[in-house]
Amino acid sequence: MIPPGERVYAIGDVHGCAVQLERLLAMIAADDGDRAAADTTIVLLGDLVDRGPASAQVIDQLIGLRESAPGTRFIAGNHEEVFLHSLEGDEQALRMFCRIGGRETIMSYGLTGPEYERLDYAELAAELPRIVPARHVDFLRGFEDVVTIGDYAFVHAGIRPNIALPLQKTSDLRWIRDAFLNFPGRHEKMIVHGHTIAPEVERRAGRIGIDTGAYAGGPLTALGLEGEESWVLQATA
Repeated sequence: MIPPGERVYAIGDVHGCAVQLERLLAMIAADDGDRAAADTTIVLLGDLVDRGPASAQVIDQLIGLRESAPGTRFIAGNHEEVFLHSLEGDEQALRMFCRIGGRETIMSYGLTGPEYERLDYAELAAELPRIVPARHVDFLRGFEDVVTIGDYAFVHAGIRPNIALPLQKTSDLRWIRDAFLNFPGRHEKMIVHGHTIAPEVERRAGRIGIDTGAYAGGPLTALGLEGEESWVLQATA
């Protein structure tokens, strides 16, 4: 159940897909407007950046959304974690960042392909703070790890089974896979998550997965929730 008078839209991993995000937000606004008045919350499940072509534009879109809808909630994904560590000068994190789609993120901030290829890791680490606006960094640093609304908990990757939500490790909330995905039972809340791509929304006894691989050609998915009802909205490129 979502508490009476409330409505929630959870959005899966955006991964730099600004076109799909713009379309999905318009679909959410239209869907919300077609329903009875409610206190509506949009929850972004993390991994806004990397892999897709327009991470910087996605962040700009969502900063604008936060200004127009201050109740919007943002959850930190593992890609935000690595991006922020890279911006802080962590070379090991930067190496990982570049392996998991950071090249596309960096180029979305204006660095060209040839410029990127010319830089070594030390030079790239020095360049990042120059090209990434401080307001983007501040925005990403303000993200949450868990959002609970009614009988639902929204996280990026999942939770460690049989451990209470307040005791979950940040590393599990952002990175876990098999121990969570293969757990057959229920949890203290219904867990809504992204992080692991599936061809369609996955509904299991204790979880609902909504990462449908937008950057890889799948749709960008939102899960709508109100009372005991749930529905899906999807936007393609």
